[in-house]
Amino acid sequence: MKVLVTGATGLVGSEIVNLCKQNNITVNYLTTSKKKIVSQTGYNGFYWNPGKNEIDADCFKGVTAIINLAGSSISKRWTKNNKKKILNSRVNSLRTLLGAIPKEGAHSIGTLVSASAIGIYPNSLSQYYKEEEEKVDDSFLGEVVAVWEKEVDAFEKVNIKTAKIRIGLVMSNKGGALPEMAKPIKYYLGAAIGSGNQWQSWIHLQDLGRIFLQVLTKELTGTYNGVAPNPVTNVKLTKELARVLDKPLFLPNIPRPLMRLALGEMSYLLLVSQRVSCKKIEESGFDFIYPNICRALENIYMDKGEHTTNDALYQNEFVS
Repeated sequence: MKVLVTGATGLVGSEIVNLCKQNNITVNYLTTSKKKIVSQTGYNGFYWNPGKNEIDADCFKGVTAIINLAGSSISKRWTKNNKKKILNSRVNSLRTLLGAIPKEGAHSIGTLVSASAIGIYPNSLSQYYKEEEEKVDDSFLGEVVAVWEKEVDAFEKVNIKTAKIRIGLVMSNKGGALPEMAKPIKYYLGAAIGSGNQWQSWIHLQDLGRIFLQVLTKELTGTYNGVAPNPVTNVKLTKELARVLDKPLFLPNIPRPLMRLALGEMSYLLLVSQRVSCKKIEESGFDFIYPNICRALENIYMDKGEHTTNDALYQNEFVS
């Protein structure tokens, strides 16, 4: 199997590439930085610039599937300019890919597995969302995900089956939101946000990478939630993070208006409540290594060498 990966050098992309290597899956990857292009056995880089609709068409040679992770980070102030970058980066990446794929019958690509986000689900303290939910959150993020997924669906027109992974809060100390959440706790400034009752559907980075490989190798189609089985409230997450970091929590919750003042509209990311189900991916035969937040955080901040052990344990689980 040969897969083309966009966003391969990012947090999630690096994990997926690592899993592909372990499972003898050849990787072509696209990068906007010519300095990041390397050619190794089973791992070859190609240049693209989605903003200008530029792509090296050689990236498709022998490729049987695409994993799309391209998109500008949402974790920056939602200024008018940044909003445009966040939306356009996702749309332009997919349109550049689709426009460059050889015409029907002249390519070997069977599947596109694309990142998406649980931000599409409406803000709610009581709902438990499954993939069949049709309502879209009335927010900038809800709008972005709806447009993003529509661009993914367009690949069906060239006989490429599609799958979308709606990603939750990724747990990793290598990047993403978790190190930023841990920072104030380490300096004795940790506190829950807003009411603290908002649900946060999370996933350990290692499990998220494995979900992408599960969908890829089993040729699953449709939408799957990339979250762990046990969502937690912001209060619970904050307490568990403080526990594994061995730091006290003594400050009151941070008021919503203060978060809004500090982060602007982007503060919505920390205040929105989305409790999301992972039953669909589990029913495909997927087993989580880290189903509970306490064990996930212990692995990230306390365990030594376990990630390596688990890598060996799950090597070749996808490709026989």
